[in-house]
Amino acid sequence: MSHVAYVNGRYLPHKHATVHIEDRGYQFADAVYEVTCIWNGLPVDHASHLARLRHSLTQLRIPMPCSEAALTALQREVVRRNRVTRGTLYLQVGRGVATRNQPFPSKPVKPSLVMVAKHGAGPSEVVAQAGVKVTVQPDIRWGRVDIKSVGLLPNVLAKQAAAEAKAFEALLVKPDGNVTEGGAANAWIVTKDKTLITHPLSNAILGGITRATVMRLAKTAGYQIQERAFSLDEALAAKEMFLTGTTTFVLPVVQVDERTIANGSPGSVSLDLRQRYLDYVNALDDTAWAPI
Repeated sequence: MSHVAYVNGRYLPHKHATVHIEDRGYQFADAVYEVTCIWNGLPVDHASHLARLRHSLTQLRIPMPCSEAALTALQREVVRRNRVTRGTLYLQVGRGVATRNQPFPSKPVKPSLVMVAKHGAGPSEVVAQAGVKVTVQPDIRWGRVDIKSVGLLPNVLAKQAAAEAKAFEALLVKPDGNVTEGGAANAWIVTKDKTLITHPLSNAILGGITRATVMRLAKTAGYQIQERAFSLDEALAAKEMFLTGTTTFVLPVVQVDERTIANGSPGSVSLDLRQRYLDYVNALDDTAWAPI
């Protein structure tokens, strides 16, 4: 649990951290967010998260609440005050407070800024080494998934279905039978010749920060990568499947509903990439806080 939250210029005890009733993020989901993994007290891919935040805000025509240097200083202080060594830093920027009306406010308002830091980062290594189950759910999200909006009700429903199926994640599938991604992670499959396949960047998926880092690490290691759509049938027949995400890192998938992937155990490629990613985050130093 976060003990200290940052809300619009104030550090507050978590239980007293509130926003105005007419904050547009609360009323219209007119806000975006980022979740950064904190590992050994340092942010993972901080500059990339800032870049994605800029993209989301630009697409919704919400101004940055402050300079990136100032924002970084605030983030660092939230992590420090909560004494988070391994956990997550949540940041949300909204259009601000205005009388309830769906069009943008006629007069400029100050963007809202909220941050919390929490202990704990994803599944244990024991879970990762065993692999996880996912459940197939229809992808009913809006057409601009590349914007990291707080409007996550379709994701909530998919994740609830996963929880009820005793699965770690929901695998989202379009009506054409193609897999887009998970409810909170990007999805990958590995072919028999060890080629990695993941959905290309588009408005249909969120451009995962961990996805990009794993792609870079995989290319450096000599793996072949195809960014293309793949079907659920292709996924079920794959040699391996895995997820990438801020807190999941690289997480092998061994079961889709009642179907096992290959022999039902994490594959060598998934485990190799997970180790490479762990090596990457364990090598971070204080330059990880650099905003550019």
